[in-house]
Amino acid sequence: MTKLSVNINKIALIRNSRGANQPDILKIATDCERFGAQGITIHPRPDERHARYQDVFDLKRIVKTELNVEGNPLPKFISVVCEAKPDQVTLVPDGPDALTSNAGWDTVKHQSFLKEVISEFQKQKIRVSVFVDADPKMVEGAKECGTDRIEFYTESYAKNYSKDKIIAISPFIRAAKVANEIGLGINAGHDLNLENLHYLYQNISGLLEVSIGHALVCDALYLGLENTIQMYLRELQ
Repeated sequence: MTKLSVNINKIALIRNSRGANQPDILKIATDCERFGAQGITIHPRPDERHARYQDVFDLKRIVKTELNVEGNPLPKFISVVCEAKPDQVTLVPDGPDALTSNAGWDTVKHQSFLKEVISEFQKQKIRVSVFVDADPKMVEGAKECGTDRIEFYTESYAKNYSKDKIIAISPFIRAAKVANEIGLGINAGHDLNLENLHYLYQNISGLLEVSIGHALVCDALYLGLENTIQMYLRELQ
């Protein structure tokens, strides 16, 4: 079964825009779970422009499914994650000025650093996933780093899906085959939506989890949050 983890960063962005606590992301997280989501994801960045570091601790208290915390493993991020102990941490190499995630790790070039960070999180009994492009070499490098899972950066798939979905999915199929052969769990995320999600699900063997935020929140503006989550869950069947 492929789990749906709802990224609530966009909800936090709306909250921050007025300087109060509306919408309440803790209530949103609880409601997402009640509506069928099997996980909650947040991605606090150093400027805390949407999810804040305090949100990690607050969500850890109330999330009943799985809490996934994404981010660049800078010292503050490492400290927060090790203290809060979410179910999963996803390492993403985005710079402090990045608008959104835009690349996977070079797991060969940064292998020594990743090994050290992954080991630190695993000592705290936190499952680790590493954000990678659909490149067998990067998948193999991730294995050498000691990670539990990888998360495929799916922007290229989403961007090219409407042009030629067979070509768009091909590198992900090849990379997933390698991951399955060497015993890495597979997650996926970035620009997945109701149009392209089911085809990814059909073609990526061993897909354990998808993390979706922006498109899901945009759909919820028209369709309602409960209905939208149910629609995304149907794409994973």
